Amino acid sequence: MKSPLLALPGAVPAEGADEGVAAHYGGLFPEQRELAAGRGFVDLSHRGVLTVTGADRLSWLHLLLTQHVSALPPQQATDALVLSPNGHVEHALYLVDDGETTWAHVEPGTQAALIAYLESMKFFYRVEVADATADYAVVYLPAGSEVSAEGAAAVRELPYGRDLFVPRAELAGLTAGYGPAAGMWAYEALRIEGHRPRLGFETDHRTIPHEVDWLSTAVHLQKGCYRGQETVARVHNLGKPPRRLVLLNLDGMEEKLPAHGAEVLRPGQDRPVGFVTSSARHHELGPIALALVKRNTPVDEVLLADGVPGSQDVIVPA
Repeated sequence: MKSPLLALPGAVPAEGADEGVAAHYGGLFPEQRELAAGRGFVDLSHRGVLTVTGADRLSWLHLLLTQHVSALPPQQATDALVLSPNGHVEHALYLVDDGETTWAHVEPGTQAALIAYLESMKFFYRVEVADATADYAVVYLPAGSEVSAEGAAAVRELPYGRDLFVPRAELAGLTAGYGPAAGMWAYEALRIEGHRPRLGFETDHRTIPHEVDWLSTAVHLQKGCYRGQETVARVHNLGKPPRRLVLLNLDGMEEKLPAHGAEVLRPGQDRPVGFVTSSARHHELGPIALALVKRNTPVDEVLLADGVPGSQDVIVPA
């Protein structure tokens, strides 16, 4: 679904998972600086949007998700996961309830599979699940933004900013007053700096929540049963995750950025200890990347990400 904001001056379309919105509008670092200063917005209208309505919506979602949502107060944002029976991450949802409807946005193109799973679990519960992607779009406002959320159907207030669910038909008109537009390259650089994992980037088919620090934001360790809960509890109480997410501060002398999936090696060894999940050029930190590496990789060792040296900042303790 192509965003109308790609018609803005200087817009360069993003590719891959972020196709449909702008990668940048002609100034990568200025766009980052504006966001870091609490100005501007990011078009996230390529993301999937779903709604859940009905009297049982929160108690029902509570049974299916990793997060405690049965008594979720109106307007309080939270994150949640859907796990496989073996505890592997299948879906990531970014939620808010307005008192009548639970709103969520998800990675582009994943909403159909998620809705199919939710529909299969409705049974006798009084809930209705809908794909609202055609009618609503997500817009991000950075922390400190003084832009009014008037016109948004729902708002997720976060420590690092606000997610607005706005009518898709009004997207271009509403954002005209939001300040300078910033593209996905700027948004991703700040996401990587903030250690925020993204489904399909920091995850693969065997990722468990512990490996990417989703225990701190998307998993409630004291709630009751949900699919995959046994793995979460066992690893948390008795074991350690096999891999851990790290931030790599890359050598700024290298021109290339390591691509998603690029091998991460220890110096002098040719067997990979992990892979690059995301990378970006940050306006202050220079080139940075997130990587998923084996738990026993020494934390003080400089690693090679697609041949580019990078020191580690610990996200998930070894």
